[in-house]
Amino acid sequence: MTPIRLYEMILGGAVALLAAYLLLRRKPKGPDEVERERRAWLDRVGRITDGTVIDVQEMQPEGRKPATFLIFQYDVAGVSYEASQDVTYLRQLINLHSCRLGLPTSVRYDPQNPGNSIVVSERWMGLRQ
Repeated sequence: MTPIRLYEMILGGAVALLAAYLLLRRKPKGPDEVERERRAWLDRVGRITDGTVIDVQEMQPEGRKPATFLIFQYDVAGVSYEASQDVTYLRQLINLHSCRLGLPTSVRYDPQNPGNSIVVSERWMGLRQ
């Protein structure tokens, strides 16, 4: 086998490996996909406790789409938590105008990290209306 033929085979194999890597690699997840997966995970493994809606705020960060946040408070094992959830993509499931100060709600939280919590997901609704 001649050296030129050997180099052609090595180069061809390297190009084939690079092409396979570029086609089969995982694409990085966007923030919306990460949030959807977090909601689904909490929907499966989260525990439920009572909480209270504090506020609903609409914000428009610079250069981004407007976002709607549901702010709520709850207690776990004697510790009080205050959290917010981006409900921008869940607006069709909830009536934001009925979410008023003091509205009782159920909160689903991670037992290992109680600060990780949700009030609404695609399959579960904690708001009591």
